Amino acid sequence: MTDYHKAAAIIIQNKKLLLTREKNKAFFISPGGVIENGETPEQALVRELDEEIGVEVNKNDLEFFGTFYAVAAGNENKTLQMDTYLVNKWLGEPHPCEGEEIIEEIRWLDSKIPENIKIGSIFEHEVIPRLKKMDLID
Repeated sequence: MTDYHKAAAIIIQNKKLLLTREKNKAFFISPGGVIENGETPEQALVRELDEEIGVEVNKNDLEFFGTFYAVAAGNENKTLQMDTYLVNKWLGEPHPCEGEEIIEEIRWLDSKIPENIKIGSIFEHEVIPRLKKMDLID
């Protein structure tokens, strides 16, 4: 059993992956969030992308990528299940939105992560290497 069940977006543009960092957090993670009661992972992701980065996504433009398990970034005593989806199309330019979680920073990164950037473990160890191998990011 996991402590958190989240849905995460894989948004790629010009062979770079979009990652976000919440205010007062050290780690960059993918946009997305906790799946609320009664929501499917796809519904949660559509809602979270609008709330966090101001983009509109149709759930038909989400392509399941994989389910991953890890210790929660920044909360090592909790476990996380993350369902990830490639976002094949979206409307709007991603930008930090002030919702429940204030997104402080957005970065477009390739597989060569700068030393000063901390990435959540699922994306660092599982998703980014797989995207690189699939030639979806540089």
